[in-house]
Amino acid sequence: MTNGEILEKTRFPSPNPAIELSIVTYYVSGLKVKGLLAEPKDDSKTYDGFLYLRGGIKNVGKVRPGRIVQFASEGFIVFAPFYRGNQGGEGNEDFAGEDRQDAITAFFLLKKHPKVNQVHVFGFSRGGVMALMVGVNCPAASIVTWGGVSNMFLTYQERKDLRRMMKRVIGGTPNKYPEEYQKRTPLFFLEQMSSPTLIIHGMQDKNVSIEHSYQLENRLKETGKEVETWYFPEYTHYFPPKINRKVVENLTQWMKKQAEKLVK
Repeated sequence: MTNGEILEKTRFPSPNPAIELSIVTYYVSGLKVKGLLAEPKDDSKTYDGFLYLRGGIKNVGKVRPGRIVQFASEGFIVFAPFYRGNQGGEGNEDFAGEDRQDAITAFFLLKKHPKVNQVHVFGFSRGGVMALMVGVNCPAASIVTWGGVSNMFLTYQERKDLRRMMKRVIGGTPNKYPEEYQKRTPLFFLEQMSSPTLIIHGMQDKNVSIEHSYQLENRLKETGKEVETWYFPEYTHYFPPKINRKVVENLTQWMKKQAEKLVK
């Protein structure tokens, strides 16, 4: 078996008749990992791929079919890994450690899809770290991070409620194992990334502070990368539904513009 090989594909009920949903089992470095694939049913077209990288860990921040269909409806083939150890997948999630391979491999799974052109990467919350790590390792057409983590040292410092989980999953505190936190912090690796990046963040966010996005923006500028920021002074980690829909529409348009530049 090779990395990114699809081992099983099972139809899943879709809330949108124009979008087909499937649970996919794919191979990642000896493990069978699962994810959700959304494909528009119009066979006459090709589409850009959209790699959706969820936030949270385990049952917190699970992939929601409605959200995946929302992005697919904007004209993308979307794949959302559940990450190892979740929803019947093998292995153990380790918060942007080895499980980043699930995201990197998912990028190439989409890239190999017969109807996919370019692949864009989207990360929400903890998925922000995953998206940036994919960007460091893969030729993404664009990267979007929304309320995204960029610095694991900062997450440990800010989120007292997550410290026990982080120590268990990562092996200890940042003081004791700085190298483990560093390898999970994309700010140290951005020189290797070439994709244009869009940063979206609510400035009232208490789950992932705006400081994560400020640090990411500054590092991208320092390393001469193309970066755009959409900061919303009035919103938290979760935007009101109407605003959320509008931002989804705008960010997918932004992605399409980046893809057009590559074609030119």
